[in-house]
Amino acid sequence: GCFCDDCKNEFLSTFNYSSADWELLIESVENRTLSKVLRSWTDFNCEKEYNMFVALQNAAPTMEIGIMVMYLGAEKAGIALDKYHDVPFRVGEFMFDDKGFSPLKGKTDELFSSLFHRRFVKPELAYSETTTYPSDALSAKNMAAKLTISLLSDVRNTMFMSGLKPFHIDYWEILAPAMKKSAQLHQEVAGHTPKGPFKHFWGWGSRLVGEDRPFSLFLASGIPFEVTEEISGDGWVFLSNEDAQVAADETDPNDPQNLIVRPDADVEGNRFLPLDENLDDIFAFKKQIIPLLKGIPYVEGDSPVIFAWYPSANKALLWNVEEKKHTYTIVRDDQMLRTVTVDALDVVLIQDL
Repeated sequence: GCFCDDCKNEFLSTFNYSSADWELLIESVENRTLSKVLRSWTDFNCEKEYNMFVALQNAAPTMEIGIMVMYLGAEKAGIALDKYHDVPFRVGEFMFDDKGFSPLKGKTDELFSSLFHRRFVKPELAYSETTTYPSDALSAKNMAAKLTISLLSDVRNTMFMSGLKPFHIDYWEILAPAMKKSAQLHQEVAGHTPKGPFKHFWGWGSRLVGEDRPFSLFLASGIPFEVTEEISGDGWVFLSNEDAQVAADETDPNDPQNLIVRPDADVEGNRFLPLDENLDDIFAFKKQIIPLLKGIPYVEGDSPVIFAWYPSANKALLWNVEEKKHTYTIVRDDQMLRTVTVDALDVVLIQDL
């Protein structure tokens, strides 16, 4: 928002705040403190942004005006997400080159952002703008892999943008068949919601004062996951540091120990389970909880893979996030269900799960 005298006075008058409240706001902004006055300031600026958006809609009634949201874009950026559920909505992306997207954490962070934004928009109105800049900064194989992020988050419209130059003609040797395959797979799972004991959650702490550091590597554990709008008492919820701080103020000591936090979240309580965000610790945790997964399929072993299970369709998607072919074994209740070989960065549909 704007901190000029005019905007300051308008804000103070709107919420009946004093000069002391303004000083508290400045301190809250500088320290990322989730105070009441900061929440009011966020609401104030979100409303201004939305009013501008409505003015654009009214100025062009024959056009379908939408919003382009950045990586993990939220209220702290002036975007009241729940106001844009019925307009074209570009889900937030960030990894625009191989350096950003090739690491596993780059893939899981971007998937995390897309899954978060899909909470607020209909799949038919959700858009993914896969950007590479310069035009060859993101390889064709990684652009094709980004189609799988749209697939897993049920984003129905994917666009490719190359900046100032077109993609090299050789890109289409990879992109064309990948686009066709992704569209076919999407028809199999569109409208179905992934379910699982690992919970994807991005709460008000992250949306208002967070530093956009999601605990996202759990998505590649081979354990099925689901998106939740609230901290649930079942399964295991992976929290950012800011959401952990909010949860620390709201949790009951009698609640189950199911909130996974980084050790540097600096929260205490019986409900929190500190876990470093690295594959070794995540796979060690996976081994601990497998005996508790009754009736839930999962991918056996310690290889990073994203496993989206759609029980309403009796299907699953298996995304090999590594740049080499791999064979995976799917297990449920100690029974081997399927062995599947997946090419590097490819995705396969598994029937009858």
